[in-house]
Amino acid sequence: METLKKIGSLLASIIQFIQTNFKATLLVLFVLWLIIPSGDETMSSHNLQKITLTGPILDATSILEQIDEAREDKDIKGVLFSIDSPGGAVAPSVEIAYAIKRLSQVKPTVVYAAGIMASGGYYSAIWGNEIIANPGSMIGSIGVIMQGADVSELMKKVGVKTQVVHAGTYKQVGTFDRPWNALERAELDKVINGTYALFVHDVAQARKLDINQSSEFADAHIFTAAQAKQVGLVDNIGVEFDAKKRVEVLAKTKKPIWNKEDPMDRFFKRFAAEGATLAHMYFPAISLQ
Repeated sequence: METLKKIGSLLASIIQFIQTNFKATLLVLFVLWLIIPSGDETMSSHNLQKITLTGPILDATSILEQIDEAREDKDIKGVLFSIDSPGGAVAPSVEIAYAIKRLSQVKPTVVYAAGIMASGGYYSAIWGNEIIANPGSMIGSIGVIMQGADVSELMKKVGVKTQVVHAGTYKQVGTFDRPWNALERAELDKVINGTYALFVHDVAQARKLDINQSSEFADAHIFTAAQAKQVGLVDNIGVEFDAKKRVEVLAKTKKPIWNKEDPMDRFFKRFAAEGATLAHMYFPAISLQ
């Protein structure tokens, strides 16, 4: 009984120390993670790189860094770009697409549709040397949208009014406190149609499709993997194993060694993605979704 009390007292002391010094403990763990190499790194360096794009595309910074590093790293002979994304903001999607274009010009780059590869997610993929889709994936939704709430009726019920001072006919485009007028809708249509034309043009050019037949592969159609192959949006159907093997063939590596993502990196990426998604809910914008 006395032994159990001692063990309980020790555990209580440890828990109390962690609670009292939580920030310091977290900092020490983070520093140790930075300075201690993983077992994979000490064994051998990799010559094939897998880069993963998951979730809504709101900030391309991390993905662009990975793509550029793979392009500049002489040890990397080929890249698998795995996508499971429903789309997102226009500019980051375009940034990723053109980064993949630069990469595929110097190193074999296979894009793999791991689940959903739609809208901005598909835009990001178009310049890969080859696109392989999981049999159960959903492809396409080549379109552009902007949406916002009209809460004017709710504001009336709760007795809230907005006060605005502005200069410029279109300065209140997209506001949520009243219905959009005809001029504002026309202004948004101009932007939406211009963005859509850019999207379709780039897809047609990258995939060598007839832009005059865009109603078949674009127009926000959603395709299964097999249907996407029929209209030319993907090259082949297979699972990640097949996509990796294709990279190995194109890269002509005698001893293929793939990178392994650190669990802590994966945690921070998911944490950042969740935060960005939450922020996007409160700041609507033109999206490739």
